[in-house]
Amino acid sequence: MKTIRIAGVPEHFNLPWHLSIDNNEFEEQGVNLQWTDVPEGTGKLCQMLRNNETDIAVILTEGIVKDIIAGNPSKILQIYVESPLIWGIHVAANSKYKKLSELENTKIAISRPGSGSQLMAYVNAGIQGWDTKNLQFETINTIEGAAKALTNGTADYFMWERFMTKPFVDNGIFRRIADCPTPWPCFVIAVTDELLKTDPKSIKKILKIINERTKNFKEISNIDSTLSNNYNQKIKDIREWLSLTKWSQKQLSEQMLNNVQNQLLTLSIIDKKGTFAEIVKS
Repeated sequence: MKTIRIAGVPEHFNLPWHLSIDNNEFEEQGVNLQWTDVPEGTGKLCQMLRNNETDIAVILTEGIVKDIIAGNPSKILQIYVESPLIWGIHVAANSKYKKLSELENTKIAISRPGSGSQLMAYVNAGIQGWDTKNLQFETINTIEGAAKALTNGTADYFMWERFMTKPFVDNGIFRRIADCPTPWPCFVIAVTDELLKTDPKSIKKILKIINERTKNFKEISNIDSTLSNNYNQKIKDIREWLSLTKWSQKQLSEQMLNNVQNQLLTLSIIDKKGTFAEIVKS
C-alpha cells in the first residue's frame, strides 16, 4: 500500500480529512494517508513541502502562492475552502488599545516568517492605508506563544482565525477588536512536484475521496456537536462558523490566481508574478 504524507493546521476546517482517514476511505483505495498536525501554520507547512517532510499540504492560498513563486517545488491542486478566512485581530485582554487605528506602528505577533499571520498583517495594513514598511514582527510559533507575547507585552496584536481564537477571548486572555477577511478562497490543497511526477493516480484517488466528503460535510448527523467537542468551541460559535464556511471541489481559476498575485504584488509581499502553469496543476 502506498504511504502518502499530508499536513495541515489542527483546526475545524480539516475535520473532513480526519473523518475519511478514520473511516478507512483512503486505505480502501490502496492509499495509506498519514496526517500530521502543524500548529505553526503556513510558514512551517511551506518548509515541510520544500524539505520533503510532507507530500501534500492543506494550506493558506496566499502563503503557498508566495512560496511557489519563491521556488517551492510544489503545485496547487485545487481549492479546499472557498469562503474567506475570517482573521480576528486580537490584543491582550488588558491592553490599552481599543480601536484598530491605534495599532498602526505597533508590534505584531506572527507564528513564523511567511505565515498567514504575517501576510495578513500586510493585507490589513494595506486596507487601513498604513505604511507596510513600518510593520514590526515578533515570532511566537503557536497561538499559545501569542498568548504569552501579548500578555507580557513583547507584541501588541495578533491575527489568527477568529473562531479558533474565540476560546482565548472567552477565557479573558485576548480581546478581539476587529476582523479582516481574506479577499480570496482561504485554503487550497498543494502537492510536491515529486509526488505529481511519481504517483498522479494516488493524488486523483485522494482528491476524489476528500471532495465527496466535503460535498456533504454539513449534512453529517450532529456534525456541530462533533466539531464543538473536538475543537473546544461553543456550539453557537460552531454553528455560526458552519454557516459562513463553504468547501470547494474546484480548481483555482486563473482569474482568482491573478487577483491573489496582484494584491500580494501591490503590498510588496512578492516582487514578481508567476504563471498559472508554474503555480497551479492543470
